[in-house]
Amino acid sequence: MTIVRRRCLACLYCLTCLVASGCAAVPISPSKTPSTLAPSGPNAAHIASLWWVMLELGTLIFVLVVVLLAMAILRGRRATSTTVPESHGGDVGRRWILLGGLALPLVVLAIVFGYSIYTLARVENPQGQATIHIQVVGRRWWWEVNYLDQGIATANELHLPVGVPVQLQLESADVIHSFWVPELAGKMDLIPSRINTITLQSDHIGVYRGECAEFCGLQHAHMAFMVVTQSTGDFNTWLTAQQQQAPPPPNPVVQRGQQVFMSAGCVFCHTVRGLNDKSIDRSAVDLGPDLTHLKSRLTIAGASLTQNRGNLAGWIIDPQHVKPGSLMPNQYMNSQDLQTLLAYMATLQ
Repeated sequence: MTIVRRRCLACLYCLTCLVASGCAAVPISPSKTPSTLAPSGPNAAHIASLWWVMLELGTLIFVLVVVLLAMAILRGRRATSTTVPESHGGDVGRRWILLGGLALPLVVLAIVFGYSIYTLARVENPQGQATIHIQVVGRRWWWEVNYLDQGIATANELHLPVGVPVQLQLESADVIHSFWVPELAGKMDLIPSRINTITLQSDHIGVYRGECAEFCGLQHAHMAFMVVTQSTGDFNTWLTAQQQQAPPPPNPVVQRGQQVFMSAGCVFCHTVRGLNDKSIDRSAVDLGPDLTHLKSRLTIAGASLTQNRGNLAGWIIDPQHVKPGSLMPNQYMNSQDLQTLLAYMATLQ
């Protein structure tokens, strides 16, 4: 009897661990810990609902198996002298095979399959027509973001109006990437020479972290981006500000920093709209992000670093230390040139 008790306690302990692990998966703050279990948009809500249905069915089956196992153990201990007739035992065995081994799995799989098809249809055909179209290009290892209708280019950061469906046109400039914002939608691959689309919609104002969900090379883990959802008024204000060109240098220090920006070769990879440099073929400048409004962004280096003066200085001088293998080369300049360059970049609001 002691052995039976120990086995039942072990089964109960396993069940408790399963339930506890399911509860622990809910993050404390959706904006800090991306999770599909903390949906903030309709598409993510459909995916989370499917996950919970599958978890509940799996838990019920697990409990059923544990109960039947415990009953079989107890029955085997008690059946000492009574012998079940062979014909009756065979009928019982066939009944268990038909019900437990065939009927029950078919019912469960049919429910999961049907709900999966329903979820896929809701995600692929969202309610509401997208009025904003954004092009997102995956590059090594950062995200180029183009607001096609407004003529705006940014990097590693999407701004969306809350409660409005936005269609993203996903492309890749090199290898296969995968666009994923766990709290807003499912994954969608970016494939070279092909355009995929996905619809994002957030029901709450906030900042959400996205990731590349497809291994794409050495710095795959440092290819993230931020999705900022705003009120319609704040979003329109942001659009107006982003459409402006970079201002002229307001003082000699910033003017010297602009000259450093041009002489150090930054203009060969980065665009600053409003910078008058006719010697550069602007159509060929696409290796690095558009820096016209760099200081308005939350992060730099593919969301690897927070946007501040110290991180920006370290990224300029030694980017290969932060992201080895990235296309950003180390810059060798004296401290005076670096400080004036930082002063110039601080004006790119």
